[in-house]
Amino acid sequence: FVKGVIQRADTLNQNGRIYPKDILFKEVENYKKVVMERRAMGELDHADDPVVNLKNVSHLITDIWADDEVIFGKIEILPTPMGNIARNLIESNVKIGISSRALGSVRSRGDADIVQDDLHLICWDLVSEPSTPGAYMMREAKEVDPRILNKIFSKSDRLDRIANDILGIKKGR
Repeated sequence: FVKGVIQRADTLNQNGRIYPKDILFKEVENYKKVVMERRAMGELDHADDPVVNLKNVSHLITDIWADDEVIFGKIEILPTPMGNIARNLIESNVKIGISSRALGSVRSRGDADIVQDDLHLICWDLVSEPSTPGAYMMREAKEVDPRILNKIFSKSDRLDRIANDILGIKKGR
């Protein structure tokens, strides 16, 4: 299992899109049914097709929740050919990102495309470069070796975490 940030509301992503909080959170609530039915599969790398291709499935989202403007997910890496590749990358301490695949319209506002309320989440795929800032997966562990954290998180990420701890900001569950 891995978990981490999978999406951020009201944040400009690397694709130039902003997902308004009310629209994103409403669609995540709809997606929870797919998660509960164990149908929330994703592929290794983004596909151009709006349908999840079973031969490319690598993982299953087993839990999804929101905290402030952040969507978190817990993900089971599956024993499929693509899941085995993902597992080997993760076990080799490769930083794996996650990115949503969705349908819907956008409305341009300045340099950003604002996602509209016809958003329909299809899945989250494992990717090398996520569009959402900080959307990387970490292995679940009771104790985490600080050397691993230093490889996964940049100095800036670690400083943000320290500042959040000092300010009492809680993220996740």
